[in-house]
Amino acid sequence: MKKVELLAPAKDIAKAKIAVLYGADAVYVGGKSFSLRSRASNFDLDDLKEITHFAHTHGSKLYVTVNIVFHDEDLVGIKEYIKELDSFGVDAIIVSSIGLVQIAKTIAPNMECHISTQMSSLNSDAVAVLEGFGADRIVLGRELSMEEVKNVTMKSMLPVEVFIHGGMCSNYSGRCTLSNRMTLRDANRGGCAQSCRWKYRLYQGTNLLSSDDKLFSMSSKDLRASAYIEDMIRCGVASLKIEGRMKSEYYIAQVVKTYRKLIDEIYASTVPLSAERLAYYDNELSKAENRPADDGFLSGDCDNTKHLYGINGSGVTHDYVAIVRRYDANRSLALVEVKNKFSVNEELEVFGPCLDNTQFVNRLMFNEEWKSIEVANKPTELLYLRVPFAVNKDDMIRKVHTEE
Repeated sequence: MKKVELLAPAKDIAKAKIAVLYGADAVYVGGKSFSLRSRASNFDLDDLKEITHFAHTHGSKLYVTVNIVFHDEDLVGIKEYIKELDSFGVDAIIVSSIGLVQIAKTIAPNMECHISTQMSSLNSDAVAVLEGFGADRIVLGRELSMEEVKNVTMKSMLPVEVFIHGGMCSNYSGRCTLSNRMTLRDANRGGCAQSCRWKYRLYQGTNLLSSDDKLFSMSSKDLRASAYIEDMIRCGVASLKIEGRMKSEYYIAQVVKTYRKLIDEIYASTVPLSAERLAYYDNELSKAENRPADDGFLSGDCDNTKHLYGINGSGVTHDYVAIVRRYDANRSLALVEVKNKFSVNEELEVFGPCLDNTQFVNRLMFNEEWKSIEVANKPTELLYLRVPFAVNKDDMIRKVHTEE
C-alpha cells in the first residue's frame, strides 16, 4: 500500500525549506501571479526553480497554486508561465479551472493538474467528470463528513486529497463574495480580506442587538483532524493537506512535525492509536494554534459550536522565542536568532527535524560581543545560549508552560 502524502504550505523559500526539513512529503506554494494568496510573499520564477530543486534533493515534491478563478484578462501570460514551471520540474499545479487543465495538458502533459478545493468537489460523480477533463488529483471540498470522504474516495479512480488542519471558510470554499462586497477585493482572485473574521455591530432592522463590548463575528473555528487520520489512511486518501500559506515558520514546523510523527506511528502500529496517544498529538498541535480548533464537518455534526459567534478567536502566541543557526558541541553553545522575548533562568524547550521535545533551563546567554545578556528582546538579534545537549541548524526553541 502506498503511504499517504503529507502536504504542507509555504509562503516563501525559508518556510518551504522548513516544511521539507520537518517532514513534508510535498509542499505547495504560490507564484507572484495566478495565486489565491496574493498577500503572501510568494515566489518569483527564480524562487520556484530553487525550491523545486531543494524539494527534489530532499525527496519531496513541489506543487504550485494557479488557482484563481480566471477572468479573460487573467489569462494573459498563463501559457508561458506553465511552460516555465514545467521546465523547472514542478510536480503539479493546483487549479480551479477546467479550461486551465486542458491548456496545461496540451503544453505540459507530464506535469500533474490537481483540482483545487475552490471547485467544491463534494461527490464521486464530480470527480469522474473532472477525470474526463484530464485532472490527475481532486482536492475535496472541506464540507464533507468522514463517511462522505470514504464514499467518494472508495468510488473514485483519481487520487483524493483532503484538508486536515488549518483555517476554514465560513462559506463554501470558493463561493464566498463577502470580501468582494465589502472591500472590492475578490476572494476568488487572490484578494480575500477575511471579512468573516471581522467584528460587527448586529442589527435587526434598525434595532441594535450587539454592544461595543460584545460584537458579533461569524468566523469559523480552525480545523484539526488528528482523530481522523487513521480513517483517512484506511479508506485510501492519497494526500493529507495542511492549510496555512500565510503562517509562520514555527507554525509550519510544529504542525508538520506533529502530523509526520502521527502518520508514521499509525503505519508502525498493529493496533489503533490509543486515546492517550491521540491526546498527546492534539496537545502538540495546540502549541502552534492561535485560534480554537474543531473537527469541522468530519464528524457529521454541524451545530453552531463550530463557529466563533461573538468573538473572532484570533490571538498571537509568543512561545516561539528563537531558531538555531549553528551549534558548537565543544562549548555547548548554540547561536540562535531571536524571535520573541525570553530571559535567563526561563525553562525552554527545543525541537527539530531530528530532535523531539527536549527541555533545559536558560542559565547563560551572550551577544556576539560576548557581553552577558539577561533579557533577549530584539527580534533577529543573534545570541549564544548554553544548551547542554546537541542541537542542529533550524531547530526551534520555545517557552515551557508549567501547570500551577
